[in-house]
Amino acid sequence: MKANGKVLKYGDNVDTDVIIPARYLNSFDAQELAKHAMADIDPTFVDRVEKGDIMVAGKNFGCGSSREHAPLALKTSGVSCVIAESFARIFYRNSINIGFAILECEEAAKDIDEGNKVEIDFDKGIIHNITKDKFYQAQPFPEFLQKMIKENGLVNYVNNKKEG
Repeated sequence: MKANGKVLKYGDNVDTDVIIPARYLNSFDAQELAKHAMADIDPTFVDRVEKGDIMVAGKNFGCGSSREHAPLALKTSGVSCVIAESFARIFYRNSINIGFAILECEEAAKDIDEGNKVEIDFDKGIIHNITKDKFYQAQPFPEFLQKMIKENGLVNYVNNKKEG
């Protein structure tokens, strides 16, 4: 499994309240949530993000409340993966549950810049910054998590295992 796109970069402690502000949580429609992703930290995000883009951030990405709307809003907006120095545990788990790829890699998170072109090989955990021609090694997902992401989340993964 691979992803590639341009980088949208953010700092430390990006919390779920700025990923999807509470005032927009009156909808469970993923497309509606995506229209308001990052609105309070980056009002230009929804106009700049393109399908396949990669978000890079610092420490403690997704901290704050445990709302699963946050990874859903990012995924639906077109972000293919978030690379961060570290994630809040509940954001990490919510991302896996909905089949949203995230990677922890301190070196990549610090070195990759806004606008860089990046390619990710999830099977090997290799992050290639095409712009700088640099490689970084993240921990690859175990095979069952890769399948969960490919099948768009935990529910689909379990249902497909029951059918197969």
